[in-house]
Amino acid sequence: MHLGRLKEGYVLKVNRYLVDFDSEKMEAEFHDVLIIGSGIAGVYTALEIDDKHDIAILTKESINMSNSVLAQGGIAVSLDKGDSPEYHFKDTIYAGAGLCDEDTVWVLVNEAASNIECLCTYGVNFDKSGEGELALTREGAHSKNRIIHAGDTTGKEVCDKLISEVKNRSNVTIKERTFALDLLKEGNTCKGVLAYDEDTSKFKLYLSNLVVCATGGYGQIYENTTNPEVATGDGVCLAYRAGAELMDLEFIQFHPTVLCHPENRSFLISEAVRGEGAQLKNIHGERFMSQYHELGELAPRDVVSRAIFAEMKKTSSDHVFLDITFKGREYLENRFPNIFKTCLGYGIDISKDYIPIAPTEHYCMGGIKTDVYGRTNIEGLFACGEAACNGIHGANRLASNSLLEGLVFGNKIATEINTYLSYKGGKQQEFSFNYNSERTLREMDSTEAINSVKRIMTHDVGIIRNREGLSQAAGKIAVISKEINDMKNDSIKDFELQNVVLLSGLIIDSAIKREESRGAHYRSDYPNTEESWKRHIVKKVESF
Repeated sequence: MHLGRLKEGYVLKVNRYLVDFDSEKMEAEFHDVLIIGSGIAGVYTALEIDDKHDIAILTKESINMSNSVLAQGGIAVSLDKGDSPEYHFKDTIYAGAGLCDEDTVWVLVNEAASNIECLCTYGVNFDKSGEGELALTREGAHSKNRIIHAGDTTGKEVCDKLISEVKNRSNVTIKERTFALDLLKEGNTCKGVLAYDEDTSKFKLYLSNLVVCATGGYGQIYENTTNPEVATGDGVCLAYRAGAELMDLEFIQFHPTVLCHPENRSFLISEAVRGEGAQLKNIHGERFMSQYHELGELAPRDVVSRAIFAEMKKTSSDHVFLDITFKGREYLENRFPNIFKTCLGYGIDISKDYIPIAPTEHYCMGGIKTDVYGRTNIEGLFACGEAACNGIHGANRLASNSLLEGLVFGNKIATEINTYLSYKGGKQQEFSFNYNSERTLREMDSTEAINSVKRIMTHDVGIIRNREGLSQAAGKIAVISKEINDMKNDSIKDFELQNVVLLSGLIIDSAIKREESRGAHYRSDYPNTEESWKRHIVKKVESF
């Protein structure tokens, strides 16, 4: 058992594995590479690995369910004559509030164009301008028009094409409805993954020399999120339990403009809508962003979210409005077909009506600590996409850098894997291990327990935080952690509950330790961003 200390004196008890198992009694599969997750980062990594290598993609639900599929706005890349990687670099650094790793950001912006070109060879159909060039738009904190897009469903277009391609690769095995529970290790060397097959209700070993964690974010620790139901932080938690370092967990981005409707509080209204000139107005119809930032509606996301939060508080309302009624219906139906259709389904004609919106959890800047090649402190374990933290996003992600990150660093990891396998090669050796704990079968409503965590995180670890609220949250999470620690886990919801509680506790601990306001982490008791700052690397605390 491992103990994660919370600063306020509370302790999270963490078992090494979610379930007891004996490898001698379990079915095992051998692959050259295991990829956990089927979003853009995971699938693109698989495609970039040489097809002579045997790959298995493990995905918690169907292969087309991920955050990437839901991404609307587009992908940032400096293609315009008046733009350059240097400008893209400066915008990323500015949005990241001083916490970006500059070397990693340089890799991102300089390798963007070549990876976009690769997407086009896979058949991704981006919108074109009248001259046949890729159409470019602008989003918050970008100084240039550099967002390429496919209507307002860019993520779906990209993922559809990549998934179609990967399904045709004879060297790739796709394992759907397969929940990766824990990483298998000998010493500090990765040996594979312990997984749960939801269709057969059986546990299974997937053994490999190399594992890529691309499981996405963890928005489902909040009541309202743009993330799909599968985003419960499973990859970050399995890495932590195995001894991987985590970093910058306190930085959680709330997207400023998410539909606020009684029937839907998770539908994203793309930042590209503001990029096309949409204006934010309070419930009295008054524009307000000029009072908060010189860039107005196109300020960094953390600034816009806090401004909206402040206006909601001033006007005693649960929303503000986004106004793009000055654009014609035909234009809006063509440029934002999904947003137009979805809003119309709720009785909102965006060519005539203001869109009620409010900030909602959207993206996690923190995650598994990696270097520029996606390597972690565990030999053979890589991470990329939202599950990883390589310092690109700093304290606040620049709009449309997320899909790009999955591409660029998925490619970097694939290059590393190709080199490793060409040099070492061979299948993973047999893995033999037995793990027994003292956990007992008990009745618990895991769904309700998860909902309790969501309420705690939403109330005390949201857009505005302070020591009192964070300390109260730490205590509540510690109580839940103690209640579930000796529980025998035998369902998907049980596994998710363990991960949600662990991750929430680690996030709270990181938020308590950062006694400043920076980017997406805003402390009302420390309102000023300090010049001195540090990264928070979370290491597993060994039992004692």
